[in-house]
Amino acid sequence: MQVPPVTDLDRALFGDDFQWGVSTAAFQIEGSHDADGKGLSIWDVFTAKRGTIKGGHHAMDACDFYNCFKDDIELIRQLHIPNFRFSISWSRIMPTGQHPVNQAGIDHYNKIIDFMLQCGIEPWVTLYHWDLPHDLELKGGWTNRECVNWFADYAAVCARSFGNRVKHWMVMNEPSVFTGAGYFFGIHAPGKKGITNFIKAVHHVTLATAAGGRILRSELPHAHIGTTFSCTYIESASQNPRDVAAAKRVDTLLNRAFIEPILGMGYPQSDLPVLKRLNKYMQPGDIEAMAFDFDFTGLQCYTREVVKASFFTPYLGARLVPAKKRGINTVTEMGWEVYPETMYHLLHKFSQYKGINKIIITENGAAFADEVVDETVNDALRTHYINEHLKELLKAKQEGVNVQGYFVWSLTDNFEWAEGYHARFGLIHIDFETQKRTIKQSGYWLRDFLKGNTQTTATKHNKKFETHYKP
Repeated sequence: MQVPPVTDLDRALFGDDFQWGVSTAAFQIEGSHDADGKGLSIWDVFTAKRGTIKGGHHAMDACDFYNCFKDDIELIRQLHIPNFRFSISWSRIMPTGQHPVNQAGIDHYNKIIDFMLQCGIEPWVTLYHWDLPHDLELKGGWTNRECVNWFADYAAVCARSFGNRVKHWMVMNEPSVFTGAGYFFGIHAPGKKGITNFIKAVHHVTLATAAGGRILRSELPHAHIGTTFSCTYIESASQNPRDVAAAKRVDTLLNRAFIEPILGMGYPQSDLPVLKRLNKYMQPGDIEAMAFDFDFTGLQCYTREVVKASFFTPYLGARLVPAKKRGINTVTEMGWEVYPETMYHLLHKFSQYKGINKIIITENGAAFADEVVDETVNDALRTHYINEHLKELLKAKQEGVNVQGYFVWSLTDNFEWAEGYHARFGLIHIDFETQKRTIKQSGYWLRDFLKGNTQTTATKHNKKFETHYKP
């Protein structure tokens, strides 16, 4: 595929207060799966099962961020990225998911936070990015209502341990994904299946999201507190009423089912009747307990999906039409359509909620088949992807949408869940055998953009790039 030239963007157009950053997740980058008293997480156990991960990959080493964090934070500094979003591993802090606390885990994250601040990089901490302690899963995990209390205790430990230096917090990462993939389809950890597991997990995760927000607000009254939701722009395959209705149900599941109860609106049961099964697990006061006034809403935006009605799909009565079957050839390694307009449409969609104070794009990026050639990674497709999505974000912002930040997914190539190491999203290439880091063309493009160099183009860096080695 021939890549169109990158259109220059001016950082100044986004405003001086706009937050620029890059995102990661603990399980995907840390490695050192059992170091210094860390307990097992559900992903440690899931990846050890045969046939769960593409290529039989595991994350016992991953990017070795646990040992290489200074190197990678130094790379963030070199790329002039002012904010770094990372998650804390619950089972490093509390190996069984409950007290006692593992001081070595606290010490480790203190070292990361202190070094970031020393480098002039602001930490943005995600409390939960999918890696539930395995001991809690043995007690039912997110299908057990007690998980709300377990999570609140963990949130309090993190707030008290790191809150004197961490100003920006996110409670949950993409609840619709980890409940759907992990508790309905069984393709992600913990590998549970079925509508009952899913419905229980949905309700308990929603309660825990608000509970985590309240703990952070109580412990850290001046903190900047948010939570993040995956969102996908949904279109119907035709104007046939069945397709339109199917698209509405999919949109309700993917884009509304978690955020609306947080906003005090309750679950959108009228537009997705299967959610009425939640009523069985509702207790007095839950409507109020699910709601919390977050300072910001994080959106993770990647693609659009086109939906057709499907009699054979239970509960939804809908199916997604793959991009290739729609004649779309501009897709990522994940098979996702490259459709930058999704950013614009979703920003406008979510900005219509009265309870959303402001929006930050906490993930946006793409996986492509990157190769190192002469110590260079010419990932023009990724550079173009980021550039085009930023143009759509800026358009929405200039039309009045209160979007105040953009974080690229991700800093480095990493363990991409069920895809293993096959899907590379990073601004920095990692050779997983040697742990050698190579900054990609997209990373250099972003560096120049953040430095305010409006003459940056995708062709400027057609030269050998400096590389970074694990010492």
